[in-house]
Amino acid sequence: MSLSGVSTRRSFLSKSTGCLAGLLLPSRFARQVLAEEPAPFKPKISGHIWVYASKFPPDWDATPVLEKAFSDLHAGGLDGVELMEVVLRHDDAVEHLSRLAKQYNLPVTGASYGAAMWDATKHAEILADVTLVTGRLGQLNGKTLGISVGDAGRVKTESELDAQAQLLRKIQVICSNSGVVANLHNHTYEVANGMHDLKGTLARIPDIKLGPDLNWLVRAGVDPIWFIRTYGHQIVYMHLRDQYQDGTWTEYLGQGVTDFPGIAQALRSVDFRGRAAIELAFPNNFVPKYPLADDWKLSRDYVRTVFGW
Repeated sequence: MSLSGVSTRRSFLSKSTGCLAGLLLPSRFARQVLAEEPAPFKPKISGHIWVYASKFPPDWDATPVLEKAFSDLHAGGLDGVELMEVVLRHDDAVEHLSRLAKQYNLPVTGASYGAAMWDATKHAEILADVTLVTGRLGQLNGKTLGISVGDAGRVKTESELDAQAQLLRKIQVICSNSGVVANLHNHTYEVANGMHDLKGTLARIPDIKLGPDLNWLVRAGVDPIWFIRTYGHQIVYMHLRDQYQDGTWTEYLGQGVTDFPGIAQALRSVDFRGRAAIELAFPNNFVPKYPLADDWKLSRDYVRTVFGW
């Protein structure tokens, strides 16, 4: 099944290549160690499989290399694996993923999911697909579904935001029935234009859970520290990714200019008790300096050092 209409990380740098001054710090500050007491809560840190899925356009189905992904993430010291929904559409997905989770002692913790939820003509198709995906995710004991609501390629109308919210309420119920927490996972389009899309959803579903990608916030011109302090009570999940001053993504966390120490402090101030995932994303034609397992380990060690997690 193909659910089109989602402009996400799949667009790479085509829509957002710049950095927002003031939201990022020089790398020497981004690498600072937080000289504070141990974190009061240590969330599980998963790895999202995008860096593997990016090699399989246009459907981004990383199934052929899932064993490598599990192996790399295990070697890198991650606590779990976050999937993309396409992997869960295979009939043998639960059996395959259960075997890998057991073999590498690395559980499936959740999945990302995207569809054109603003388009009412696609609701029946999307609901059937969400039911399939979350049912299998629940069988794997995954706990989060990060939802991207789809890019209309323009500012959505009020009626489209109504349709989007109507579908999201139904998805919340489906997820709950499978033991999965539905949360809004943003790319740039949800938080661009003064956060028109996200605010439109929050106006209609004020208590919906949030799972922001902090780097996409930056690339849309939204201060992640402000976002955390404003919406922290609703944040149950987040993606962590780094970038250089020119907007190019780094090979691993800690190389770039993202103000992770400030982000860590903001999370402490709101008593964050959710989960997090590292998401690696490489520019087109990028040749990594290190094996992916090492990139995961360097990223995981950085999160441990700066966040205390």
